[in-house]
Amino acid sequence: MIKIQVPATSANLGSGFDSLGIALKLYNSVLMEECDGADITTSDGSIVPTDEKNLIYTSAKFLFELCGRQFHGLKLVQGNNIPMTRGLGSSSACIVAGLVGANALLKNPLSKDDLVNLAARLEGHPDNSTPAILGGLVTAVFDGNRVYSVKVPISGRLKFAAFIPDFELKTEVARAALPEQIAHKDAVYNLSRAALMTASLFSGRLDNLRVAAGDRLHQPYRLKFIKGAQDIFELAYKYGAYASFISGAGPTLMAMVNVTDIGFTDRVKEELSASFPNWRMSMLDCDEEGATVLDAE
Repeated sequence: MIKIQVPATSANLGSGFDSLGIALKLYNSVLMEECDGADITTSDGSIVPTDEKNLIYTSAKFLFELCGRQFHGLKLVQGNNIPMTRGLGSSSACIVAGLVGANALLKNPLSKDDLVNLAARLEGHPDNSTPAILGGLVTAVFDGNRVYSVKVPISGRLKFAAFIPDFELKTEVARAALPEQIAHKDAVYNLSRAALMTASLFSGRLDNLRVAAGDRLHQPYRLKFIKGAQDIFELAYKYGAYASFISGAGPTLMAMVNVTDIGFTDRVKEELSASFPNWRMSMLDCDEEGATVLDAE
């Protein structure tokens, strides 16, 4: 039996729709071994599919078959610390766990780049799955077959405030709210800010991040599903956040904070509990390792 650990991810970072994402130090774990059929449970009492439709199971089966290896079934024990349907990459974590775990059981016939490409194929876009595998903050482009990516070094400069509400927002609902066409000026608006985001993070110009997180492609259409979002954004900026944005499809909101600002957490949590009791905040560091495979204890 092996243990796979996969980090949560926050995608888009405002302007980088379907192309920017970061891995965070909040992890799902999966115990995995081969068996006959589907034997799927959780270690934390969370409710997950326990049949062959389980996303970890189907992703692992896909890799077995791709490698030409006979697949009989899996025993899975899931530990779900990443909140589901909250915009923190829980679905991507399942896909990555299945691929990475199956690859390990097969003695690693595929490279990490191969796994990155396969995960993007299964999910349809690379902004969650690529940082989940590689770690760090990643800019990624998927051409339908291959992911082209660059990992941005940010360790030690930023921490991330995740504002997590007590309600869910299904990705398909958030996707359906997006328009099929946008104005040329809105495309330019996002293109310039996504470029500014990556350049500013590379160069350390963190004062640019508030402008760089500006978006006209997805956030204006999703905010209506996230009651209190604008107030949370203003709260984060009030206490010194560099940038605030919807995490993935939402409803979690994310703020970039200077790692040396040790008072941010206490100041925000005090006001959050008083004025926004249906929200909680978790301070998270960037995970630089990505998905890992360990011997089961």
